[in-house]
Amino acid sequence: MRILIVGAGSTGGYFGGRLVQAGRDVAFLVRPARAERLHERGLEIVSPLGDATLHPRLVTAEAIDGPYDAVLLAVKAYALEAALDDLAPAVGPETMILPVLNGMKHVGVIRARFGDKALAGCVCKIAATIDEQGRIVQLTKLQELAYGEMDGARSDRILRFDAAATGAGFDARLSDDIEREMWGKWIMLASLGGICCLMRASVGEIEAAAGGTLFVRRLFDEVVKVVEAAGKLPSAAFLTGTLAMLTEKGSPMASSMYRDLQKGAPIEAEQIIGDLLTRGRDAGLETPLLQTTYANLMIYQKRRSER
Repeated sequence: MRILIVGAGSTGGYFGGRLVQAGRDVAFLVRPARAERLHERGLEIVSPLGDATLHPRLVTAEAIDGPYDAVLLAVKAYALEAALDDLAPAVGPETMILPVLNGMKHVGVIRARFGDKALAGCVCKIAATIDEQGRIVQLTKLQELAYGEMDGARSDRILRFDAAATGAGFDARLSDDIEREMWGKWIMLASLGGICCLMRASVGEIEAAAGGTLFVRRLFDEVVKVVEAAGKLPSAAFLTGTLAMLTEKGSPMASSMYRDLQKGAPIEAEQIIGDLLTRGRDAGLETPLLQTTYANLMIYQKRRSER
């Protein structure tokens, strides 16, 4: 199976790098600046599960040599449109696009561009970042990639991808209900991102503050109500476990959006919080904490753009 990785950052670089390390047929679609760095030093992974320096095959949009079997799309949501333009030559009638993006807004964008058949579902769980040296640093041992057809079918192409992903150095899992898992991840991301960014603190710091746990529970409830009205609600066990994680005493956990905010970097405010807020409004729901969070992030983005 020919696999194209779009986005050689912390997520695409990690999973794509492990696929390369396992000998799979993988190429990375990269922009010139990232390509130059990868040519010079290779794709460097620093991980508690084993470091690696790899030299994957790199392609540019102009050099794509026909359709790929699978495209693992791992870019920030605000870079989606440009990425779809770049990867278009790689999409044929049987190509499946597996997007590892936050939120659900990208689902409609990909379907509108390439049709329902091209889209498959994908969810990753990993804590990783790019350090000042351009290395991919895995922060914990968590490294799961789940995937499946949006209708749950066990198609030939998803089984072939499963065979390629299995045994590639990370936890690979074929899901029969990947869309529900995508909505579940959005619940976790919006809740964690919302509490950390609004409070400018980690989970443990928020829990330790007076009224912190009550705040977390109320914002979490707003997120869950929106997903219940607009999407697929995960199991009660998932919701209980997620809330426990968000209120854990002493937890150093913080969202990647909060880490980006601390660095003064662009954030996915619209895709993680704004789109959820819109869906809640369309369903006639009152979500004051989500509204407050979104306004807070819009102020950050405006100040950043004026620098």
